[in-house]
Amino acid sequence: MKIKYTTFSETGVRRANQDVCRVFEMPEQDRTLMIVCDGMGGHSMGDVAAETVCNSICEFWENNPNVPDSGTKVTEACKVAADALYARSRVVRPIEMGTTMVMASIEDNIVTIAHCGDSRCYLLRDGEVVYQTRDHADPRWGSEVVTRCFFSMNPEVAVPDVACFEVQPGDRIFLCSDGVYKAMAPQILTARLQDDKPLSDIVDVIKFMCEKYSKDNYTGILAEIV
Repeated sequence: MKIKYTTFSETGVRRANQDVCRVFEMPEQDRTLMIVCDGMGGHSMGDVAAETVCNSICEFWENNPNVPDSGTKVTEACKVAADALYARSRVVRPIEMGTTMVMASIEDNIVTIAHCGDSRCYLLRDGEVVYQTRDHADPRWGSEVVTRCFFSMNPEVAVPDVACFEVQPGDRIFLCSDGVYKAMAPQILTARLQDDKPLSDIVDVIKFMCEKYSKDNYTGILAEIV
């Protein structure tokens, strides 16, 4: 299944960008992996955590080209990534660091979507949101506490939710960190994602709104099945 895509990752009002995104194409397997990780604030080295988990999952996909996409494959990849984060956090001394993760792997006409934390994926078709990940977060004391993520001090909490869907030409897939969807009303975001415009123009509008209203780094991958 062919796709076209565009990406963005901006620091915004933060001092540093702790988001990481990547699109990993495997044309021989007719597979494309897209992933966004958001390093967790309140802990050390969120950027390192995000990079470690992102790289580990991409490497797992690269090292297992003949393994079909599935929930089992995602779970195994997340276990490897959690172990890599645990090891990375103990190179010098134990460090508390964590990251969210959301991914979508398109193989043939099937997309496998997985997430751990409050980064999101939207699957859009014919003016409707076919699927949206449900955040692993609870509101407490006026803010949200992430309840599931990749965390160096507790690797076993990196348990992803996984969903699979058939895709068809015209479908759009959007992955993003919370700095994007918290910058605008939900209906505005999903409406803009389905505008009849080039993907780059849609992303420009989203980035403009994030620049004005986001209080965090903001990162996204917008893809369309062609």
